[in-house]
Amino acid sequence: METTTEKESRYNNLEQMTVLEILENINKEDQTVPLAVAKALPQIEKLATVTAVKMKDGGRLFYIGAGTSGRLGVVDASECPPTFGVPFDEVVGIIAGGDFAIRKAVEFAEDDANQAWIDLAVYNINEKDVLVGIAASGTTPYVIGGLKKANENNIVTGCIVCNAGSPLAAAAKYPVEVVTGPEFLTGSTRMKAGTAQKLVLNMLSTCVMIQIGKVKGNKMVDMQLTNNKLVERGTRMVMNETGLDEKTAGTLLKKHGSVRKAVESIKN
Repeated sequence: METTTEKESRYNNLEQMTVLEILENINKEDQTVPLAVAKALPQIEKLATVTAVKMKDGGRLFYIGAGTSGRLGVVDASECPPTFGVPFDEVVGIIAGGDFAIRKAVEFAEDDANQAWIDLAVYNINEKDVLVGIAASGTTPYVIGGLKKANENNIVTGCIVCNAGSPLAAAAKYPVEVVTGPEFLTGSTRMKAGTAQKLVLNMLSTCVMIQIGKVKGNKMVDMQLTNNKLVERGTRMVMNETGLDEKTAGTLLKKHGSVRKAVESIKN
């Protein structure tokens, strides 16, 4: 395979650039990322479709990764409960080295090909679930090992990688390959590759949640009311759906705990 994520930057003598030149060139590279993601839409569609089917049947979505990739998976998983009202164990992000590695790198954690399956076993992962491995290079032993063991246990596997023809893509039943090319800072895959992975994760989780009924119209009707901003947003949603005044809508929302339940209480 050709590791384009590790190729030499198209730019040199970065330290001699002005601040504006650095920013302009990073921005120029960033603009190529959505185009790379667009090429992978058919692959993302397949992964999102099978994930939605599994989750409708009671399955869960797991992400595993190391470093930036692992952190991005944790972020996406962490945002699903407040955004869509799903249980905290329905979308799970696991990073090599454990939660400590979210803030501080754990040396060589990504090189253990057996540890991912040990980490996943804590959650009793099974054939009803979906496992997505995230690795910019597509060569991370922790992630590859996890997917291979999942395959042996008849679990649906997918991946998000930024090189073509990687070992991780070969191990995944539903690979997503977003080839972002060389980074502005050579090998710094937290940049374009990380942006691409974040875009794909946004697409995957949002599409799946829509498919399993967690969105109505264009609204997050099951979002958790965890701060004043969200309570105000939820109140407006109830007002729009029912025609109630703000005070009544707010009272109804607080009573039922979600936009969906508040609206259903009126319509039923």
